[in-house]
Amino acid sequence: MLVRLLYVSRAVDKDAKAIEGILESSRQHNLSYGITGVLCYGGGIFLQAIEGGRGPVNHLYNHIVADPRHKDVVLLHYQEISERRFGGWTMGQVNLAKLNTSIVLKYSERPELDPYAVSGEVSLALLEELMATASIIGRA
Repeated sequence: MLVRLLYVSRAVDKDAKAIEGILESSRQHNLSYGITGVLCYGGGIFLQAIEGGRGPVNHLYNHIVADPRHKDVVLLHYQEISERRFGGWTMGQVNLAKLNTSIVLKYSERPELDPYAVSGEVSLALLEELMATASIIGRA
């Protein structure tokens, strides 16, 4: 059974190398567990959608909650799905700081996205729009 999980967290270390390390680790391990998704980062905030089998996704989320590189982890959305939306990425990447303001304002009260202040459904809709507008990079 496939599931999709969406969470938000704050980076403990905002250094570019630390963020790249999280992305690289995701890309290396996710494929072997059948996990796909997208990781958005900006302003010290991670917004991540992960998809795959229920067991591997739940295990990964529990690992993220315990990961000292993340704090303030909040589950935004969890659902059983019939197909993946982010199946082309072992871990696609979006820089939230470089988003088009008009896209952000479509889903947010302010021009800076705060995933803690919007619903999981709104965050998921934003990710889908980013995918449709080719804003997601790192199709690895």
